Amino acid sequence: MTQVNPEFAEKLEDFGVDTTTDCFNCGTCAAICPLIYEHFPRKIIRYVQIGAKDRILDNYEDLWKCLHCGLCIQTCPREADPGDIIMGLRRFVVDQWRRS
Repeated sequence: MTQVNPEFAEKLEDFGVDTTTDCFNCGTCAAICPLIYEHFPRKIIRYVQIGAKDRILDNYEDLWKCLHCGLCIQTCPREADPGDIIMGLRRFVVDQWRRS
C-alpha cells in the first residue's frame, strides 16, 4: 500500500525541488518528452505532489532515463520546470540510497 505524505514536496526543497506545486498535470511535458515513457515526467511529478515517496523510490530508474534536453521546461505553461524537478529527485534518490 502506498503511503501518502502531503508534506513530502516541502521536504524535497532541500534537494532543489521547489516548483512541484506549480504543476497542474496538464501533460504538456509528457507529450513533448522524447522518451514517451508511461506519461513521464508527468507521472513522477504527480507522485511528488501527493507525497508517494515509495512510488518514486520504486521507479527510481525512470529518473535516469531523462536526457535533460529541456523540452519540457520550454513548453510548461506554468513554468514548473519538470526537468529541474527530475534533477532534484535524482539527488533525493541518491541521498536515500546513501542512508540505507
